[in-house]
Amino acid sequence: MTETDLTVRFLPATWRRDLDLFMAERAPGMNAYMLSRARLSSVARMHALSDAELAAMGLARRDIPAFVMEDILPG
Repeated sequence: MTETDLTVRFLPATWRRDLDLFMAERAPGMNAYMLSRARLSSVARMHALSDAELAAMGLARRDIPAFVMEDILPG
């Protein structure tokens, strides 16, 4: 039988709140639900990265929503 190296990471409880706040600040009047829903998997994958992995990309955890949405909601 083959052994599999399994790593489980749980996302911080605040990740969804942070995304909702970002969308409320940057996309008022837009359908933020539809915009953010399409990107939820990207946000979740990035939140699963370690702080060191994010730093290697030049990002902090608070930068994730802006990074994921930068093509539709530029700075």
